[in-house]
Amino acid sequence: MKNFFSKIFNFIKSIFNLNFTDFTWIKTAKFVELDNIDVSEDPVRPELDLEWRTTHDRKIYGLEYNNEIEGIMCLAFTKDVPHSIKELDLMSRLAVYEQNADTIIAYTVWSRKKGAGKKIMEEALKFGKEMGYKRIVTLSPLTPMATHYHIRNGAKLLGHNPTTQNFEYSF
Repeated sequence: MKNFFSKIFNFIKSIFNLNFTDFTWIKTAKFVELDNIDVSEDPVRPELDLEWRTTHDRKIYGLEYNNEIEGIMCLAFTKDVPHSIKELDLMSRLAVYEQNADTIIAYTVWSRKKGAGKKIMEEALKFGKEMGYKRIVTLSPLTPMATHYHIRNGAKLLGHNPTTQNFEYSF
C-alpha cells in the first residue's frame, strides 16, 4: 500500500514538475568534531586560518551524513560576550587560562546542503546543554542573511556592535 501511494505521489510530482527537498537525511546526521576544514569555503570568516580556529580550546564541528560534511560551525568558549574577533581571541585565551568558560560563542556557521544550517544549530544547542554551558551566543556579521538565519532559528538579538551583532539562543 505504501508503495502504491509513493507511485501516485511520484506521478503527480512528475506531472506538475514539483521539486520537493528530501530532508530525511537530517534524522541520521551526526554532530562531530572536525580536525581539518578548507577555511576558504567559509563565507563568513575566511580570513581566520585553521590554526586560529583550533587553538585556545576553539573547536570546529560538522554535521556528518553518509561520510560527508553537510554543515560546519566554529565555536569558541568564553566567560563573556565578545563584540569583535579580537575580543573573541582574547576572551577565549583568558577562559583557557582561568578555566572558567561558561558561554559558547558560535562565530561562523555555513551549510553545504539545505537544512544543514538549522540542524547544526540544534545540535550545538544540545551539545551546550549536555556539557553544562550557561548560554550560546553568536558573533555574527552585520548582514541581513545572518540576522534572518538567527531570528528564524529562535535566537534573540543581544545587540549591534560596530562590525558584528550578537544573538543568544535559549537551551
